[in-house]
Amino acid sequence: MRTSMITKMATAAFAVVALTPGLAAGAAPPTLGDCAAGELCLWTKTGFKGSRHTYELAGTDIESCVALPEGSSAASLANRTGRPVTTYQSAECAETGEFQTYPGSGTWEPESPYRARAFKIWER
Repeated sequence: MRTSMITKMATAAFAVVALTPGLAAGAAPPTLGDCAAGELCLWTKTGFKGSRHTYELAGTDIESCVALPEGSSAASLANRTGRPVTTYQSAECAETGEFQTYPGSGTWEPESPYRARAFKIWER
C-alpha cells in the first residue's frame, strides 16, 4: 500500500515537471524577487525588476492607506509581512479602481494585473 502511494506521488511530481515549460529541458525555474521575511517589496517593473520600495510593519500603520512615492507605481510585488496586503490602482486606496489582496504567508506576484500606487497591510 505504501509503495503504491509513493509511486503515485512520484508519477504526479514527474508529470508536473514534464508539463512545466523549461523545467523538463533542464532550465532553471523563474527567480523570485529578493524580499526578506517581514517585508512588503514592490518593484517598478514586472519580473521583480526596476526600483524596489520596501516596507516593514515597524514603520507602517496597520490598516492605513500608504501611497507609494509620488509619481511611482509597482508592477510586481512580494508580500512576506505575515499579514494580508491589499494593493490599489488608486493612490488613495479607492475601491472604485482595481485592487487585490495578497496573503501574507509568502506571496510573489511577478506581474500585477494593474499598476499599484498604494497599499494597506491588514491586521488579519
